[in-house]
Amino acid sequence: MAAATDRFGGVDVLVNNAGYGYRAAVEEGDDADVRRLFETHVFGTVRTIKAVLPGMRARRSGTIVNLSSIGARISPEGSGYYAAVKAAVEALTLSLRKELAPLGVTAMVVEPGGFRTDFAGRSLTQSGAPIADYADTAGKRRKEHDTVHGTQPGDPAKAAAALITAVESGRAPFMLLLGNDASNGFRAALDALRIEVDEWEGLSRSTDFD
Repeated sequence: MAAATDRFGGVDVLVNNAGYGYRAAVEEGDDADVRRLFETHVFGTVRTIKAVLPGMRARRSGTIVNLSSIGARISPEGSGYYAAVKAAVEALTLSLRKELAPLGVTAMVVEPGGFRTDFAGRSLTQSGAPIADYADTAGKRRKEHDTVHGTQPGDPAKAAAALITAVESGRAPFMLLLGNDASNGFRAALDALRIEVDEWEGLSRSTDFD
């Protein structure tokens, strides 16, 4: 922050993009690995947000962009912990956006699908002790079985350009989906959830005092 302030006079846009993948069935997850995942994705994001906000509040301007993932919405087998950290980032960002709106500062979430980066390569980690019972669910997504790396549909350069467009629009959305797979996955998850909410609505509404 000191270096950025010295060079630019302040930070106008913060992009929290640091992160890595972690694959494990929930039961397989190593406690230390999971804590490190939360430390990077959630608490690391919080620390950088707190670092830029005093300056943004003083100037009454600024944009905070927090990278999430379509994984937060579709929660694939074997990605429960990764989906959890991204869901935490999304909830945090929505509250932050409401808190900052009267101050001229905004916060947004980006939910990318698969992009051709190192995410599924060197940045992907996993549990060290797989459990055989999960071979047909979480096990299928372990690194040794993964064929996605290098074939993802998303172009990182186009993603960066889309972020710039959203930020410079002056009306950045709360959530920006990136990629056809993200858009399709989000809508499918939303439709499935709506069906279930409708199915159980009677029971949901039966719990207030008479």
